[in-house]
Amino acid sequence: MILLVEDNPDHAELVVRALANHRVANHIRRVSDGQAALDYLFRHGEYADPQRSPRPHVVLLDLGLPKVDGLEVLKAIRNSEGLSHVPVVVLTASEAETDAAGAREHHANSYLIKPTDGAQFAALVDELGFMVAGVEALPPVVRRVMAWEKACFSMLQRTHTDSHA
Repeated sequence: MILLVEDNPDHAELVVRALANHRVANHIRRVSDGQAALDYLFRHGEYADPQRSPRPHVVLLDLGLPKVDGLEVLKAIRNSEGLSHVPVVVLTASEAETDAAGAREHHANSYLIKPTDGAQFAALVDELGFMVAGVEALPPVVRRVMAWEKACFSMLQRTHTDSHA
Protein backbone atom coordinates (compact mmCIF):
# COMPACT_ATOMS: atom_id res chain seq x y z
CA MET A 1 0.00 0.00 0.00
CA ILE A 2 1.24 3.48 -0.89
CA LEU A 3 0.39 6.56 1.13
CA LEU A 4 0.41 9.64 -1.09
CA VAL A 5 0.62 12.89 0.88
CA GLU A 6 -0.03 15.63 -1.69
CA ASP A 7 -2.12 18.79 -1.42
CA ASN A 8 -2.16 19.62 -5.15
CA PRO A 9 -4.97 17.60 -6.80
CA ASP A 10 -3.38 17.86 -10.28
CA HIS A 11 -0.05 16.50 -9.01
CA ALA A 12 -1.84 13.77 -7.10
CA GLU A 13 -3.74 12.74 -10.24
CA LEU A 14 -0.50 12.52 -12.25
CA VAL A 15 1.08 10.33 -9.57
CA VAL A 16 -1.96 8.06 -9.37
CA ARG A 17 -2.11 7.75 -13.16
CA ALA A 18 1.61 6.89 -13.41
CA LEU A 19 1.28 4.30 -10.67
CA ALA A 20 -1.74 2.84 -12.43
CA ASN A 21 0.47 2.33 -15.49
CA HIS A 22 2.66 0.17 -13.22
CA ARG A 23 -0.35 -1.66 -11.76
CA VAL A 24 -0.11 -0.32 -8.22
CA ALA A 25 -2.80 2.39 -8.34
CA ASN A 26 -5.42 0.29 -6.54
CA HIS A 27 -3.13 0.26 -3.49
CA ILE A 28 -2.96 4.04 -2.99
CA ARG A 29 -4.38 6.08 -0.14
CA ARG A 30 -4.17 9.85 -0.52
CA VAL A 31 -4.31 12.52 2.13
CA SER A 32 -3.99 16.20 1.33
CA ASP A 33 -2.31 17.71 4.39
CA GLY A 34 0.33 16.92 6.96
CA GLN A 35 -2.07 16.52 9.87
CA ALA A 36 -4.15 13.98 7.94
CA ALA A 37 -0.91 12.10 7.14
CA LEU A 38 -0.01 11.95 10.84
CA ASP A 39 -3.56 10.90 11.75
CA TYR A 40 -3.42 8.13 9.16
CA LEU A 41 0.05 6.91 10.09
CA PHE A 42 -0.58 6.98 13.85
CA ARG A 43 -4.21 5.84 13.54
CA HIS A 44 -5.95 8.82 15.11
CA GLY A 45 -9.47 10.10 14.51
CA GLU A 46 -11.12 8.70 11.42
CA TYR A 47 -8.11 6.42 10.85
CA ALA A 48 -8.20 4.75 14.28
CA ASP A 49 -9.43 1.45 12.80
CA PRO A 50 -6.42 -0.55 11.47
CA GLN A 51 -8.71 -2.07 8.83
CA ARG A 52 -9.22 1.41 7.38
CA SER A 53 -5.60 2.48 7.74
CA PRO A 54 -3.22 -0.33 6.78
CA ARG A 55 0.48 0.41 7.20
CA PRO A 56 2.00 1.79 4.01
CA HIS A 57 4.84 0.04 2.20
CA VAL A 58 5.95 3.41 0.82
CA VAL A 59 5.13 7.05 1.62
CA LEU A 60 5.23 9.62 -1.19
CA LEU A 61 5.52 12.91 0.68
CA ASP A 62 5.22 16.49 -0.47
CA LEU A 63 6.95 19.03 1.79
CA GLY A 64 4.84 22.18 1.30
CA LEU A 65 1.73 20.88 3.01
CA PRO A 66 -1.05 22.68 4.85
CA LYS A 67 -1.46 22.20 8.62
CA VAL A 68 1.76 20.25 9.28
CA ASP A 69 4.90 20.61 7.16
CA GLY A 70 6.15 17.57 5.28
CA LEU A 71 9.51 17.60 7.11
CA GLU A 72 7.61 17.30 10.41
CA VAL A 73 5.74 14.30 8.99
CA LEU A 74 9.03 12.75 7.90
CA LYS A 75 10.55 13.37 11.32
CA ALA A 76 7.56 11.72 13.03
CA ILE A 77 7.85 8.68 10.75
CA ARG A 78 11.56 8.28 11.46
CA ASN A 79 11.06 8.71 15.22
CA SER A 80 8.37 6.02 15.34
CA GLU A 81 9.51 2.49 16.11
CA GLY A 82 6.58 1.08 14.15
CA LEU A 83 7.10 3.26 11.06
CA SER A 84 10.81 4.05 10.87
CA HIS A 85 11.42 1.21 8.39
CA VAL A 86 8.90 2.55 5.85
CA PRO A 87 10.59 4.05 2.77
CA VAL A 88 9.75 7.73 2.31
CA VAL A 89 10.15 9.41 -1.06
CA VAL A 90 9.99 13.20 -0.87
CA LEU A 91 8.33 14.56 -3.99
CA THR A 92 8.38 18.35 -3.78
CA ALA A 93 8.58 21.57 -5.76
CA SER A 94 11.11 22.95 -3.27
CA GLU A 95 14.63 23.45 -4.53
CA ALA A 96 15.69 25.00 -1.21
CA GLU A 97 18.87 23.46 0.15
CA THR A 98 17.40 23.67 3.66
CA ASP A 99 14.54 21.37 2.61
CA ALA A 100 16.90 18.91 0.93
CA ALA A 101 19.18 18.99 4.00
CA GLY A 102 16.19 18.43 6.29
CA ALA A 103 15.09 15.45 4.19
CA ARG A 104 18.60 13.98 4.38
CA GLU A 105 18.83 14.67 8.11
CA HIS A 106 15.59 12.78 8.70
CA HIS A 107 16.59 9.93 6.38
CA ALA A 108 14.27 10.32 3.40
CA ASN A 109 14.98 7.51 0.97
CA SER A 110 14.80 9.86 -2.03
CA TYR A 111 14.38 13.58 -2.67
CA LEU A 112 12.77 14.34 -6.02
CA ILE A 113 12.09 17.87 -7.22
CA LYS A 114 8.90 18.28 -9.24
CA PRO A 115 9.69 19.95 -12.57
CA THR A 116 7.48 22.90 -13.50
CA ASP A 117 7.14 21.59 -17.06
CA GLY A 118 4.16 19.24 -17.33
CA ALA A 119 5.87 16.72 -19.64
CA GLN A 120 8.98 16.59 -17.43
CA PHE A 121 6.80 16.14 -14.34
CA ALA A 122 4.92 13.29 -16.03
CA ALA A 123 8.26 11.64 -16.96
CA LEU A 124 9.53 11.98 -13.38
CA VAL A 125 6.33 10.47 -11.99
CA ASP A 126 6.53 7.63 -14.51
CA GLU A 127 10.07 6.86 -13.29
CA LEU A 128 8.73 7.06 -9.75
CA GLY A 129 6.11 4.49 -10.72
CA PHE A 130 8.85 2.02 -11.67
CA MET A 131 10.63 2.61 -8.38
CA VAL A 132 7.50 2.33 -6.22
CA ALA A 133 6.28 -0.75 -8.09
CA GLY A 134 9.59 -2.40 -7.26
CA VAL A 135 9.39 -1.54 -3.56
CA GLU A 136 5.74 -2.52 -3.40
CA ALA A 137 6.62 -5.97 -4.75
CA LEU A 138 9.23 -6.62 -2.06
CA PRO A 139 8.21 -8.83 0.86
CA PRO A 140 7.88 -6.91 4.17
CA VAL A 141 10.91 -8.63 5.68
CA VAL A 142 13.11 -7.39 2.81
CA ARG A 143 11.80 -3.83 3.24
CA ARG A 144 12.65 -4.03 6.98
CA VAL A 145 16.17 -5.33 6.24
CA MET A 146 16.70 -2.50 3.74
CA ALA A 147 15.58 0.04 6.36
CA TRP A 148 17.87 -1.54 8.96
CA GLU A 149 20.84 -1.42 6.56
CA LYS A 150 20.11 2.23 5.80
CA ALA A 151 19.97 3.05 9.53
CA CYS A 152 23.28 1.25 10.16
CA PHE A 153 24.95 3.06 7.26
CA SER A 154 23.64 6.38 8.56
CA MET A 155 25.02 5.67 12.06
CA LEU A 156 28.40 4.76 10.58
CA GLN A 157 28.45 8.00 8.59
CA ARG A 158 27.64 10.05 11.72
CA THR A 159 30.30 8.21 13.73
CA HIS A 160 32.87 8.76 10.99
CA THR A 161 31.96 12.47 10.72
CA ASP A 162 32.04 12.93 14.50
CA SER A 163 35.43 11.26 14.84
CA HIS A 164 36.94 13.56 12.20
CA ALA A 165 35.42 16.77 13.54
